[in-house]
Amino acid sequence: MQRFPRLRACGAALCAAVLLWGCASPGRSLPVPSAPVAQLAWIDRLSWGVSSDTVDQVDRVGLARWIDDQLRPDIAGAPLPPAAQQKIDAMSISAEPGGALALRLDAQRRAADALPEEGERLAARQAWQQALGQAGRETQQRFLLRALYSPDQLREVMSWFWANHFYVSVQKTRALLADYEDRAIRPHALGRFRDLLGAVELHPAMLVYLDNPQNAAGRINENLAREMMELHTLGVDGGYTQGDVQEMARVLTGLGTNLQPLDAPPPRLPPALAGQWVRRGVFEFNPARHDRNPKTLLGAPLHASGLAEVDEALDRLARAPATARHISRKLATYFVADDPPPALVERMTRTFERTDGDIAAVVRTMLGSPEFTASLGRKFRDPLQYAIGSVRLAYGDRVASDIGPLMGWVNRLGEAPHAHDTPDGYPLRQQEWASAGQMNARFDVARSLGSNGAVLFRAEPRAPLEKPPYPAMAQAEAVRRIEPTLGAATRQALAKAASVQDWNTYLLASPERMYR
Repeated sequence: MQRFPRLRACGAALCAAVLLWGCASPGRSLPVPSAPVAQLAWIDRLSWGVSSDTVDQVDRVGLARWIDDQLRPDIAGAPLPPAAQQKIDAMSISAEPGGALALRLDAQRRAADALPEEGERLAARQAWQQALGQAGRETQQRFLLRALYSPDQLREVMSWFWANHFYVSVQKTRALLADYEDRAIRPHALGRFRDLLGAVELHPAMLVYLDNPQNAAGRINENLAREMMELHTLGVDGGYTQGDVQEMARVLTGLGTNLQPLDAPPPRLPPALAGQWVRRGVFEFNPARHDRNPKTLLGAPLHASGLAEVDEALDRLARAPATARHISRKLATYFVADDPPPALVERMTRTFERTDGDIAAVVRTMLGSPEFTASLGRKFRDPLQYAIGSVRLAYGDRVASDIGPLMGWVNRLGEAPHAHDTPDGYPLRQQEWASAGQMNARFDVARSLGSNGAVLFRAEPRAPLEKPPYPAMAQAEAVRRIEPTLGAATRQALAKAASVQDWNTYLLASPERMYR
């Protein structure tokens, strides 16, 4: 990445007026810059990228009010543009919310397996696999539509941050992933960490992804317990032991899934356990599979039993000092710097502990810091930020008819939503994304979007392109606003562009567009 110098236009020149802020306390408006150019850097960092529509929002209410609204969005959320919402409403994942889709698809699988004739059975199983694949693709496409067009941009950014932190793979959870996003992640993305933790760890998608339905008394599976402590809460340096992992795995015994029809009878249980059985949609706690022996976690005994024991353990993990530090450091890594300043992480940690894990308050502490201001324009965009931000800059709130090309671009760049190989999620640091191959791929994406962006607006994939087949980026209000931040070399390249397509490509592939 040596040939792409760090963007400095939003450094001292844009941030000097706000560099000496202290930490903003909860409830106080952030002292944001008034200069339009400096405001763009804030918008770029707290959204999926500058767009004319988001710039208009900030112009209407002011940057400070916009940030306050982003930190505390309405529970229902601001509506998407009708064309985007219609596309989401037409998806199968919207027609069958909650666990209904998973229940139907499992019934479809069982019906296919029961067919006596081999040819019919194979055809039915292929139809089932296609329906599973459709659910996974739709969840990925829905994420992209929300990232592109939701007015609640920070909630969408934070939803992605948490979905990547509490990672589950689309390949293993296709029928459950949409519900995981909607019920476990998005409602808590700016709420209390303990609520988020409970929603995530007990969601069927997480249980399936980390094999907890196989975790039973006498047959312990440690996968969920280990990742819960190493990745989700305490962190690898959080002071827990292998014994703690084993104890947590015992706590999690009996947590699993039930894909039988909702009116199916409960399992046969001894009278002493029958009242402890819990089923909520696809989620099931089976007390007959739960290890009921005493347990000690992080040096102290657990006192509850059954499903309440899980809640007690999650309380302990959520409120551990190591968790406050781990989450604060990861937020600062994503939003501020690959190696965040320890003093900033410490202030965020104190806010986390003081507010009992109020995520919005922790983010506000970060936004009110001089370290955050100094970082503007210097944080490398990961592939999703680059691809989504490029489409937002090129087309604003014009809703894509076909999201397929954008899916192709993020696949080409190596960060398709929910498609990482391992439970640690996609990396957050520049060194993981700044290879020569990545830069070549970004230039290809810039050329495709800059020259043939109309592929996003075809009524169907093979339909003819509209004329002109490229966006008029030089005329877009957001592009006009960012032009003063471009370096001399980029402005010279744009001045020599031989066509609109070349101008678009040079802008989207410029060093400045690699940073936010």
